[in-house]
Amino acid sequence: MRIVSSGAHSIKEEVERANREAVERMMESEPYLVDMDLAIRAIPGMRDKMLLHAGPPISYERASGPLKGALIGAVIYEGWASTPEEADKMLARDDITIEPAHHHNSAGPMAGVISPRMPVYIVRDRRTPEIYAYSNMNEGIGRVLRYGVYDRDVIDRLRWMERILYPVLREAIRSMRRDGKEGLDVKSLIAQALHMGDDCHNRLIAATTIFIREIAPYIFLTDFDRSVVREAYSFIYGNPFTTLNIVMAGAKAMTIAAHGIKYSTIVTTMARNGTEFGIRVSGLGDEWFTAPAPIPKGVWFPGYSERDANPDIGDSAITETAGFGGFAMAAAPAIVSWVGGSVEFAVENTKRMYQITYARHKYFTIPYLGMQGTPTGIDVRKVIATGITPTINTGIAHKEPNKGQIGAGIVTMPIEPFKTALRRFADVYGL
Repeated sequence: MRIVSSGAHSIKEEVERANREAVERMMESEPYLVDMDLAIRAIPGMRDKMLLHAGPPISYERASGPLKGALIGAVIYEGWASTPEEADKMLARDDITIEPAHHHNSAGPMAGVISPRMPVYIVRDRRTPEIYAYSNMNEGIGRVLRYGVYDRDVIDRLRWMERILYPVLREAIRSMRRDGKEGLDVKSLIAQALHMGDDCHNRLIAATTIFIREIAPYIFLTDFDRSVVREAYSFIYGNPFTTLNIVMAGAKAMTIAAHGIKYSTIVTTMARNGTEFGIRVSGLGDEWFTAPAPIPKGVWFPGYSERDANPDIGDSAITETAGFGGFAMAAAPAIVSWVGGSVEFAVENTKRMYQITYARHKYFTIPYLGMQGTPTGIDVRKVIATGITPTINTGIAHKEPNKGQIGAGIVTMPIEPFKTALRRFADVYGL
């Protein structure tokens, strides 16, 4: 990884300059959805018998129930095994490589598992064209792979998405580009959706509506059979989380732009694998700083409670890392009906996050707060100085494999990774 050097100034001046540069790059990034392809052809370093997952690195032995379930399901989807028992044995023997999606410029919600045959969105940063980011397609909610479910309905849905939904969407995106557009402007989509009541993490009703408005003309102009087009469109229309993976890829591109700046204390990765919560810091390269993942407080589906919940999981905290999601809850007060809390809490959480971030976003603004920019650029120094850690919203998975989603809620991250990162920063820079 390239580290951007700087001139000779005091350490404090160096840190301020570096953080200003990191956050500026994050805010000025211009991610566009430009194409789709299968993961093995699109994602750098992806290969056969490899699975990507959410959060920091972890072995299969230590993986949480929902992550194990999603890995098992992906093995079956790929055809490497025909039963869950066979897939489990292959994974336990390390016949299949598992690596964090973040190590491959990718991000996936919840378990975040991406396999070679899965279609992925390809997002490019127009401002820094060498930056690409990737995410898989969204299955909906409930009993889905990303929540660790691997039954026949889940595998059949994934194969339908590969066979029907992916070709239609890919052709629509390519038609959009042939029509003279650069692709779908993900940053603009997020900014508009924040003004329409979304946070673009757990509430994406407006974002998906905007997406449909932009993509529908191109979907209906494709040469696919009308029944195929109707199937694809109906699935997109019926899944308000369709755009989650797209905005996550956009957020990943934004944070890649801010990564690798010498002396910067800005967090550029924040993720959970269901066992551990971890961060990476711009000025500390690709090193992870981790602690046990907390269990969210939430709104439970009927029949479930906190005792059934797995510790927090997912790469979707990349949204908060980039300055929206739970950090923009004041823009989305209706989200409390999904994740719990109150409207007052949603507003207060956004205000608290200003205390641990470096800037207010230039382009992501909140009408209720007088069009103030969202809290952007988590600064490790401010987390330690205030004792405040990031609070985000999240889905909640059952702690056992093949059980699925059991609720949605709020989770506050542990402070230990931030302490460890700051100590490491002091060691690296000789403080």
